[in-house]
Amino acid sequence: MTKANLLLRRLTQAIRKLGAVTLFFVGMLQALPYAVRRPALVSRQVHNAGVLSLVIIMTSGFFVGMVIGLQGYDAFSRLRQEDLLGAGAALTLLKELGPVVTALLFAGRAGTALTAEIGLMRATDQISAMEVMAIDPMGRIAVPRFLGGVISVPLLTAIFNSVGILGAWFVGVQLMGVDNGAFWSQMQEYVETGDVNEGILKSVVFGVAASLVAVFEGYTAEPTAEGVGLATTRTVVITSVLVLILDYMITAFLL
Repeated sequence: MTKANLLLRRLTQAIRKLGAVTLFFVGMLQALPYAVRRPALVSRQVHNAGVLSLVIIMTSGFFVGMVIGLQGYDAFSRLRQEDLLGAGAALTLLKELGPVVTALLFAGRAGTALTAEIGLMRATDQISAMEVMAIDPMGRIAVPRFLGGVISVPLLTAIFNSVGILGAWFVGVQLMGVDNGAFWSQMQEYVETGDVNEGILKSVVFGVAASLVAVFEGYTAEPTAEGVGLATTRTVVITSVLVLILDYMITAFLL
């Protein structure tokens, strides 16, 4: 097989995969009323995807904020502008690191769990059994988990940002001696509503992308142990690359 034929084959596979994901998403939209009428299913998935991810999100957020505090203080001190540390840390977290790192952590913790759970249902014929009993597996399994992820990611991002700012404050004010009043006042002066809205938009888009990839890969996984393992790996890889691509596209569009 020549390189041109191999490239064409890979391109065809990618287009087919994109079409399959689109049809899967349309199917979830059609099954959305089923899940909306059963909020207990969605709230359970918000707990599984969001609440159970709080520890890793808060721990990572605090240490990321501390690193930003150290690096920011080093950079601003060279310019004799240490008081700008609060604004710099907040803008960095709100616009970029908060949504991106949260989505990556979500993919590694909750996304893989969703894929593995749905994949095991496929491997053990639970999904086929639902179809035999006239229960829509799309509305019962896929949609609640998708909605749980979409709701959880923006909330986790807000928590990540808040804890991260506290980490930057701890390093800057408590360890490096930056004035406490200047830290918060400069943040209030330079952080605008548009910066917050940009972070919210990114967190929502990343939540949709990460949840869709996780649910799709689990739902379409090969019904074997190896197939579930490969689907879990694809979830992390595809979500990570997709989040970074979407981050650039949204940033370029807003700027």
